[in-house]
Amino acid sequence: MSKPVVVYGASGYTGRLICEYLREYNVPFVAAGRDKARLQESLDHIPGLDTVDHEVVEVAHEVGPLTELFAGASVVCNTVGPFSEYGHEVVQACLASGAHYLDTTGEQDWLISAEERYGADMAAQGLLLSPGVAQMYTTGEIAANICLETPGLDTLDILVFWKGYPTVASTRTILVNAALSSAYYLEQNEYQEWPADGGLHDVVVPGHHETGLALPWGGTSHPVWFKRDPRVANVKAIGGVFDRALMQGVPMIVAAVLEQIKDLPEAEKLKVLNEQAAAVRDEMPPRENQRLNTSLDSVHASGPLGRAHCVIHGTCNYKQTGLLQAYAAYSLLQQPPRRAGFASACQAFGHRELLGVLRSFGLVSNPVLTVHA
Repeated sequence: MSKPVVVYGASGYTGRLICEYLREYNVPFVAAGRDKARLQESLDHIPGLDTVDHEVVEVAHEVGPLTELFAGASVVCNTVGPFSEYGHEVVQACLASGAHYLDTTGEQDWLISAEERYGADMAAQGLLLSPGVAQMYTTGEIAANICLETPGLDTLDILVFWKGYPTVASTRTILVNAALSSAYYLEQNEYQEWPADGGLHDVVVPGHHETGLALPWGGTSHPVWFKRDPRVANVKAIGGVFDRALMQGVPMIVAAVLEQIKDLPEAEKLKVLNEQAAAVRDEMPPRENQRLNTSLDSVHASGPLGRAHCVIHGTCNYKQTGLLQAYAAYSLLQQPPRRAGFASACQAFGHRELLGVLRSFGLVSNPVLTVHA
């Protein structure tokens, strides 16, 4: 029997959390992936999952089998990355089956490619193509849009920080991004490339006496989303973890990997990148602790005659991601998105609505907004 939502990659850390929050919304779903036994083992760790209608399905990562799996579903939540490598088959299957597409990416090259290749076709079918529905991007986008409620601001300076452990998938994505794609910021509505050897940035972290260290982190999705926003001309986004020692080690890890793969053919590069990612992080991180795993999104917005600063303190960034994905799927089952085709979470569902969802589950505090205009 078909279900309205498919969680593809449900055996991973984030996929499991999406299933958990779909249970909260009482949305039936299919938990899908390439290994049924691994899927079942992962889902067995979700308390009370037997209270929601669901099934576990093994599927090959090919357009045909995925299209067959998605038939009858309304929404696909994709967590299988790197998305620049594995995302195309999933979007093509969504187009063929008529399903909305959501994922958790922050890979700029994937966002740009997805819009160029599939945005118009998805829009023509009234389908949403929304990569990057995740805490690291959406919560900051909410803060940016709160700032932009003040007219006349055209420049966004975005910072995201979190306290926790990277997953296996996110570690692999970081290395693949650094090795195989460029990172961009937005300047006068044109993409500008971050220096490849730009290194760490010293940043002021709101609410802390100590400064922090941040990186462009692949450029993030913000410059891509706001390039389509007529209010905004300039966007820079950087991020990091509160652990300074860990941040200091990231450039060295990336530099060592880049040196190792510089003369290899493309297929061999990916093989080495996957091996190195596994060496950095090869186990499932522990479940987030709401008292320990905090997040912080800070946005300075400015214009010729005005300033606004919004800070959103939160907890459990992966839980935020799981909830945002589940709510987006739940909303799409009730009504069409505000914008079809290529659109961010805020463009598709509304930033105040998404803030309300995160607040209702106790995952973010009330935004702290300061305006000088």
